[in-house]
Amino acid sequence: MGIQGWQWILILLVILLLFGAAKLPALAKSMGQSARAFKGEMKAMREEDEKPTAESAVAPPAPDAKRSDGSGPPSATP
Repeated sequence: MGIQGWQWILILLVILLLFGAAKLPALAKSMGQSARAFKGEMKAMREEDEKPTAESAVAPPAPDAKRSDGSGPPSATP
């Protein structure tokens, strides 16, 4: 069912009438910059999510270490 060729032409004609021929290149440039920024942020978020898992695999916490809230095992020193 989808959009046929004549429907695309009608959509483009409406966009041209709404924005004008002079503003279309600026609009396309702005949309491209926005898409590039979005992709960059998504990549940074993925890298940030992967970073903590790699660090936790390198240095797991010691099981006998006393926690900072004092709930660790009692020390042998009086």
